[in-house]
Amino acid sequence: MEKLTNKEEEIMQALWKLKKAFAKEVQAELHNAVHYNTVSTIIRNLEDKKYVGHQAYGKTHQYFPIITKEEYRSNFVSKAMKQYFNDSYKNMVSFFAKEEKITADELREILKVIEKEK
Repeated sequence: MEKLTNKEEEIMQALWKLKKAFAKEVQAELHNAVHYNTVSTIIRNLEDKKYVGHQAYGKTHQYFPIITKEEYRSNFVSKAMKQYFNDSYKNMVSFFAKEEKITADELREILKVIEKEK
């Protein structure tokens, strides 16, 4: 799975939220003003990368995600784990604890989930 640019990720977020959308609808969903032609070009790039498909209605296309948000997230987290945390969940959780991005209560909740799965 190919890494997406920030703009591609932003457009994928919009498509995941909308489920199916025309380029103009995707454009309206974006937080920063992006020209329609730019949105259309990025969507076509996402099609080339096999992230997005479309249904044609004459000359107009309605786009939809082929890759789920969960599939992308799983791939993204796996790559980050390997590149930045020596493929160790312990190292990753420790990093977030040291950066104060996760609380002791949240860690206890995670432990409960882990123990339930056993």
